[in-house]
Amino acid sequence: MIELVVYGEPVPAARPRFNRSGHAYDPLKSRAYKQYVSLEASKQYHGDLIDKKPLSVHIAIYRPIQTSVSNIEHARRAHNIHRPIVKPDTSNYVKLIEDALTGTIWKDDNCIVDLTARKYYSDDPRIEVTVTEAKQWLD
Repeated sequence: MIELVVYGEPVPAARPRFNRSGHAYDPLKSRAYKQYVSLEASKQYHGDLIDKKPLSVHIAIYRPIQTSVSNIEHARRAHNIHRPIVKPDTSNYVKLIEDALTGTIWKDDNCIVDLTARKYYSDDPRIEVTVTEAKQWLD
């Protein structure tokens, strides 16, 4: 099992931009966060790249609690009574994390066969990623 924690405010994958010749590229903020996640993962994981194994991945995204909310609402968010149902979408965070860990944890993210992702609020923004080998299901 691999457990990674990357501290700091999570950044979702943004829509690719295109230059004049039509070449697509990641916007700067997404590209920088992807590099940061990859770097932090390489500090925490020292094994070989995972290849040809089915993986189960769980991602927990902890967004910061806005300072503009009341103390009561802050407590609700801190205790997961209220969870983020606003943009950015959970899937946009997941895509960036999958891409960032390609070449660091796994050879290609096509080996992910089970995936769960959850968004929370926290006073300690971060992402937590747990990777295990997927169990075989028999019908």
